[in-house]
Amino acid sequence: MKKKGYKGRCEKRSLPKCQGVCKTYDAIQYAYADILQSDSTIQEFRCNVILNGLSEGEYTTDFVCIKVSGELMVRECVFRKHLTKPMTVKLLDVSREYWLKRGADWGIVTDAEK
Repeated sequence: MKKKGYKGRCEKRSLPKCQGVCKTYDAIQYAYADILQSDSTIQEFRCNVILNGLSEGEYTTDFVCIKVSGELMVRECVFRKHLTKPMTVKLLDVSREYWLKRGADWGIVTDAEK
């Protein structure tokens, strides 16, 4: 999750399954966009989707995907070292609640353990 209007380093790419320009802000997002692009169960996906109506402020979800089956799948990309930070945990909980209310398969993508 990123704050709406996040101004970090952004890589922009055009991927056939991504609606609009695929904007990624870190290595995890970049790699996961490639995984979604090559996954035959994913029909299309969107990056950095705004979560409307949050009391915590305006934040975005990293990936919202539509599977070939029509199922909604949501993934948040987080570095493992940030999983113990209270604000990260709070925002992930908010995202999880938001998307589960909408019937999505919600999950976290992390960088590899070393």
